[in-house]
Amino acid sequence: MYASILNITFDCADPRAQARFWAALTGWTVHDEVIFGQVQFAVGPPPEGGPRLYFVAVPEPKPAKNRIHLDLIPPGEDQARELVRLKDLGATVLGTQPDGAPWVILADPEGNEFCLEG
Repeated sequence: MYASILNITFDCADPRAQARFWAALTGWTVHDEVIFGQVQFAVGPPPEGGPRLYFVAVPEPKPAKNRIHLDLIPPGEDQARELVRLKDLGATVLGTQPDGAPWVILADPEGNEFCLEG
């Protein structure tokens, strides 16, 4: 037997806004939960199962680059169209692109990095 991943958790200043951003990005549903008196937000899970994205409020700001990030595959492998959509949702393209890389490095509204594959 092996452990299964339940959540990929994001510490954030505004968990509701972050959950809405990632729900719009993935097409998953936002679910709010009260745990130990604190409202937390889950996005997902996808119909076929897998881990949820989970958003909790923390008082401190994001200190540095993430040590873990998500890599996204655009629908229909149309990176250019998906890049426009993600920017419209509030993502920003970061200036740390390696020359010739087939992916684009972005950040969500609170600065969490993620990649859009090409």
